[in-house]
Amino acid sequence: MHSSLDVFQTATAMARHAGSRQAVVARYIANADTPGFRAQSIAAFKDVYADKNTAAELRQTRPGHLAPPQMSGPVRMVETPSGTPSPNGNTVSIEDELLNSVAIGREHNRALTIYRHALTVMRTSLGRG
Repeated sequence: MHSSLDVFQTATAMARHAGSRQAVVARYIANADTPGFRAQSIAAFKDVYADKNTAAELRQTRPGHLAPPQMSGPVRMVETPSGTPSPNGNTVSIEDELLNSVAIGREHNRALTIYRHALTVMRTSLGRG
């Protein structure tokens, strides 16, 4: 029933994206001492969503209301700029990855909150709130 509503699709995509990013961070922490391991990152959700969802375009209600969405290149892993690599060539910073993990957890919680709120709005509109 709710699978065709954009808000549910967007919230689901946000949660999946956060899960993918969390898996990358976990892999980096696990390889923090691997010689020559290079840290990379996944593109932000807004960039991934803009690339994959041309159907979910924003509607302008008047000229100048919204700027057209910025389309970025293909989604790929890019090397994360870091300060000085460790003596073994590893560019992973455990401190940075732990901070990234916290930020990603917040993104995932935001996605779940959006999903729950949309369900509440739907239930309320049906008189079941």
